[in-house]
Amino acid sequence: MGRKFELRKEVELAATPQQVWDAISTGPGLEGWFMSQPAPEEGACEIWQPGEHLSITTPAGPDGSFHAFEYLIEARDGGSTVLRFVHSGFLSDDWGAEFEGLTARGWDMYLHTLALYLRHFAGRPAVYITAEGPEATAKPEAWPVLLRGLGLDHNPALGERVHLTPEGLPAIDGEVDWFEGEDSPFLAVRTEDALYRFHGRAPLGMTIAVGHHFYYPAEQPATNEAWRVWLHGLYPEQG
Repeated sequence: MGRKFELRKEVELAATPQQVWDAISTGPGLEGWFMSQPAPEEGACEIWQPGEHLSITTPAGPDGSFHAFEYLIEARDGGSTVLRFVHSGFLSDDWGAEFEGLTARGWDMYLHTLALYLRHFAGRPAVYITAEGPEATAKPEAWPVLLRGLGLDHNPALGERVHLTPEGLPAIDGEVDWFEGEDSPFLAVRTEDALYRFHGRAPLGMTIAVGHHFYYPAEQPATNEAWRVWLHGLYPEQG
């Protein structure tokens, strides 16, 4: 039997309500912190109040499952904005019991990335690049291999400056803005012109993934295929 769920998040952002609206409701904005996807359209949204309120519900699947996303934007003194976000819906039996916890963590990461995007890169055109590793990376022991492939010989600390050297790709000089090394490992690094996200997804039975938000103007970034080749090269016997 399926079940309802609801996740609530709140984040204060160093941006105006209009900047937050552009980030959540336009294609270029979404590419800057989330992923490449079609932007919501006014006629397809339950609520469309620019700079204030956006509500979207996906069509229900054959099993009755659906997702609803609501964004409430509120200006604060000093030029900042509070974004209140609700992800709710109905899940079929196919989803594991850990879905809500993993989704909550995922939204924490995305909203953190949104905050960095608005603070450091707002208004700069963005390109989102992503790649997934081979099946071998769907195991917990794959994560240390990834770190070694980046040139790390330790678990980096939040705020630490790092020099990552993925073979065949440009070196990455930046600051760690998020790190988790336990059951659901995650490494995030911010540079002058990019946000890099390395996801360990073994708890979901999924492969390691790389997400790379690149902001122009700067040199041409690595491509999706270059990241894929690098990931598969770390696990040659399984790639």
